[in-house]
Amino acid sequence: MSTSPIRLKPNRSRALFLAGLLAVLCAATLFLGLSVGSTGLDPLFSLGADPVAMQIIWDVRVPRTLGALLTGGLLGLAGAVAQGLFRNPLADPFLLGSASGASLGVAVILVGFGVSPLAAQWFVKLGLTGAAFVGAVLAVCLTLSLAKGVQHTLRLLLAGVIVGVVLGALTSLLSLTRPDILQTMQAFMLGSTAFVSWLACAIMAAVWLVCTATGVAFARVLDGLALGEATALSLGLPLTKLRGILIGVLALATGTAVAHTGLIAFVGLAAPHLVRAIVHVRHAWLLPLASLMGALLLSLADLLARGLVAPQELPVGVLTAILGGGYLMWLMNRRGLTHD
Repeated sequence: MSTSPIRLKPNRSRALFLAGLLAVLCAATLFLGLSVGSTGLDPLFSLGADPVAMQIIWDVRVPRTLGALLTGGLLGLAGAVAQGLFRNPLADPFLLGSASGASLGVAVILVGFGVSPLAAQWFVKLGLTGAAFVGAVLAVCLTLSLAKGVQHTLRLLLAGVIVGVVLGALTSLLSLTRPDILQTMQAFMLGSTAFVSWLACAIMAAVWLVCTATGVAFARVLDGLALGEATALSLGLPLTKLRGILIGVLALATGTAVAHTGLIAFVGLAAPHLVRAIVHVRHAWLLPLASLMGALLLSLADLLARGLVAPQELPVGVLTAILGGGYLMWLMNRRGLTHD
């Protein structure tokens, strides 16, 4: 028992250093985000006291950059929770069908209520955001119902795959019946932070605080599951109840992120991997660190999406898929997994 603190102390110090470094880098990307616009890099000092430029910065660039950080934070947290719950390093936040449910929710609103894909009124955005969130949560509920609860991990995984495939097929069918919604659906599927508002930032910040606090409070469940379900039960952990709470955290964080920015791939999958490659810590540390890493990854991808081909803009989901997928391919090759 006396050697445990000595063994964990270097990791804790390294975790604190990593948390500070990630926080500083996130602050740096926030500052850079205020300087990147449709014309590329516009240093803040060059804008002077131009009231129009300052209004653009305050009303567009600040909420967009904050939205990228918050969305990445939610996805990184959800990815760490998913990988801990399912004891699978390839688990991602969309594993329970939330992505397909959100896409179907958006498609239903566009088809059923005749919302123009080119409309930009605030109530249209709010309707699509609400539909995406409701669709994501209902998809998770359907997965839980099909799996008959959260007791069996493998059954839950299979149910998530089935729900994702079925809801994805329904979304494609609706899109084929109404070709005029394809443009909006494509934008949602590729992900974008371009339309994040101050209200969206406030909602995502509140959800992030609640999900992070809850995840850290119940992180011991993930630590117990890492040792095996039988070991976790032997420690006296009420797995069914606590697993249900963590799945609620996963669904809420993922649904909120997807509702405001669309489907952004690989951030939730890659962020926990990057943290574990740097430091080995328990889940009470891993969850906030993965959240910070996710925030940094998505904010960097958003900066690249805005600046690479300015004044045009790349879909941020495409960049995260390329960068995240490339990292995982390199990781697999490095560890020799491609030869198994």
